[in-house]
Amino acid sequence: MDNLKRVIVDFKKLTPEVLKLLVEKYPDGYDDDHIITFRNAQGERVEAVEVTTDDTKYLVKISAKLEKTMANYDEEDYEDFDDDDPEAIPDIEMESDEDSDL
Repeated sequence: MDNLKRVIVDFKKLTPEVLKLLVEKYPDGYDDDHIITFRNAQGERVEAVEVTTDDTKYLVKISAKLEKTMANYDEEDYEDFDDDDPEAIPDIEMESDEDSDL
């Protein structure tokens, strides 16, 4: 059993450091084999992908915003931010399902 700290990360709390780890671990994106499913404290089903540092195991919740941010990742976009700054990752606009069905 490892002694790593475990952290669940939502897109809103994603930092440049964790985003970089995700892109390095999953350069072509993640697929079903990489997804971990668990129930949170409220009993809700959560899907996440895992990345690990020397002392922490991050479970990053899967979302369309995460996929789009990983696909458009450019390390230079985050040079002016601290690695642990969740404000560095902009909240992106997603097309609504209603728009795409028209």
